[in-house]
Amino acid sequence: MHPADEIRGIKSKLLEKKRIVLAVTGSIAAVETVRLARELIRHGATVIPVMTEAATKIIHPDALWFATGKKPIVKLTGDTEHVHYCGRVNDPVDLLLIVPSTANTISKIALGIDDTVVTTFATTAIGSHRPILIVPAMHLSMYDHNIVQENITKLKRQNIDFIDPFIKDNKAKLANNERIIAQVIHRIGPKLLAGKKVLIIGGSTEEPIDDVRCITNVSSGKTAITLATSSFFQGADVKLWYGQSNTSIPSFIPSDRFKTIADLKKMINKTTFDEYDMIVVCAALADFIPEKQDGKICSDQDVLSIQCHKAEKILPLLKDKVSRSKIIGFKLSESKNTAIEKAKELLTSSSIDAVIANTISSINSSDQTIWIVDHTSDIEEYSGSKDDVALHLVSYFYSVMS
Repeated sequence: MHPADEIRGIKSKLLEKKRIVLAVTGSIAAVETVRLARELIRHGATVIPVMTEAATKIIHPDALWFATGKKPIVKLTGDTEHVHYCGRVNDPVDLLLIVPSTANTISKIALGIDDTVVTTFATTAIGSHRPILIVPAMHLSMYDHNIVQENITKLKRQNIDFIDPFIKDNKAKLANNERIIAQVIHRIGPKLLAGKKVLIIGGSTEEPIDDVRCITNVSSGKTAITLATSSFFQGADVKLWYGQSNTSIPSFIPSDRFKTIADLKKMINKTTFDEYDMIVVCAALADFIPEKQDGKICSDQDVLSIQCHKAEKILPLLKDKVSRSKIIGFKLSESKNTAIEKAKELLTSSSIDAVIANTISSINSSDQTIWIVDHTSDIEEYSGSKDDVALHLVSYFYSVMS
């Protein structure tokens, strides 16, 4: 067994049975493609490497041969490799992934010039209407060239996707592997939520007591992150509104941040929600808001009393703003029976579409049990890792939106 086969699918099956041509051009960022190829394989993909002559001067073809288990295509032969993989054939590859792409390669593809193995693959894929994803990497002065930008725009009009570089030290640097893998899965992976727009509201709020102290809820933010990631992997257009929890937001998930209930209310009031098919509220929002004191409360007091008032509930505010979006809420309680009972009450009082009940045992845990409470008579229970639960909930979201 080749080493590539030993790792295939060990992270996920999201790219299982998917074949990807990894086309490498002569950017110094080509050195990153061994790790990228291995990550694609860990999600189940078969990777076929293709290299320009310039790329072979930066990374040896044997490195990608080892990484993928496939001998890189470095020149075209009588086997018409470009047609075999990207032409109008019965079994084409699922994606032509050009990483990294130089300014030279981008402009040649836009002009229909195919004088390298990579540009010939691109010309063939465009003419055969095959999916293409291009990830540029170059000096910033080249990326900012007006004609290069015009050529990128021209290719986007051909339904070719781009992953923008990140700008640092006058360089347009290659996007990280996390972002590239996520975009590949979004483009050719499971399409359960393709065409759907989903808003996830997660994380915790921090309500100030004074200028240095606050009241908050214990929340890792993992549920919101896993739901956003799983929805994106299933093809959804995802937006995350995220509070003050510590779990980092993946680079491929667009997000806005809030800190307090007042912040969140402002975001709701200035948003038109009709573009969203579903809104999921799994945030650990404050139930009580303290009366804030200016400055810093003196720390030498033996007893400190804090006056709080009940916070406005967010779900009814959302419901008043929404006309077509499905709304899913979450309810946390001490025990299964209490959580289910509270979820039923919330379902009725807020007139939303479903409530996901869970218990405090899931806080800061990698595993959890949920109960789905909706307007049917059945209550569905599901247990597993938070990733497994998120994937299960995404399937449920699909059924609600269908």
